[in-house]
Amino acid sequence: MKQKLLSWLIKIGLFCWVLLAIALFPPFHALQPLSTVNGLPPMGQSAAAALIPTRPNDPAATQDLISNLAQTTANYTPREEIALADPTNYGDRYLTDVQGQPVYNDFIVVIHETVGSARSAINLFQTPHPRDEDQVSYHTLITRDGTVVYIVPPEKRAFGAGNSVFDGPNGPEAVLTNPDFPASVNNFAYHVSLETPADGRGNGPQHSGYTEAQYQSLAWLLARTDVPDRRITTHRVVDRSGSRIDPRTFDSQLFLNLLHRYPSRAGLAYNF
Repeated sequence: MKQKLLSWLIKIGLFCWVLLAIALFPPFHALQPLSTVNGLPPMGQSAAAALIPTRPNDPAATQDLISNLAQTTANYTPREEIALADPTNYGDRYLTDVQGQPVYNDFIVVIHETVGSARSAINLFQTPHPRDEDQVSYHTLITRDGTVVYIVPPEKRAFGAGNSVFDGPNGPEAVLTNPDFPASVNNFAYHVSLETPADGRGNGPQHSGYTEAQYQSLAWLLARTDVPDRRITTHRVVDRSGSRIDPRTFDSQLFLNLLHRYPSRAGLAYNF
């Protein structure tokens, strides 16, 4: 009888210790993954067909750029590809932070640049990185010829920004999903990167800029989202580390002119 009672007491004690551990260490139970998202571009439904743009992607043909592009935006369809990142380089989006507090952030779009070539960036994302501090990715990359490369599924959290905050109309927005790192926008960000021109592959403050096709494809991609203009921003703007200046030499007015030619995009406010 005594042994049975002792056994029950031990079980009760262990159960109490488990409850206490859960209460004292919420990061181990608090994060609740988000399984689906709405309002972000799908993973290239027509990627298998490798659709070709309706006009030549000639970086030199930039004369009267805005007026020329105005005639073609409605019919523009870029080439699409899928190059999935290694699973170590992306994670779940969460409904709660590490403390178990619900998060309600609307999505933002963060525009980046690769600094190196598109191929080198894709190779990096497809390389396993078991250490958290080495993990990196974008959701989508746009090459110099305008090809849209899908890298991380939109329902997943790409690791595109480290220490970062979005200054929204209701105040600063960031979510802490790992207690070992600063809060970031990654949990509610859709990260898009433009391939850097050859003369920008370094740490200089500017370069020759992006191609006509890249602006066209960026507008086409973001016209497929529900993210309003005021929640489209850049890595430079959200960064809090003081080390990110991308995308350099970005023509925000040209991009917005192209974006607003889509019937679904009539907003004027933006956050560049």
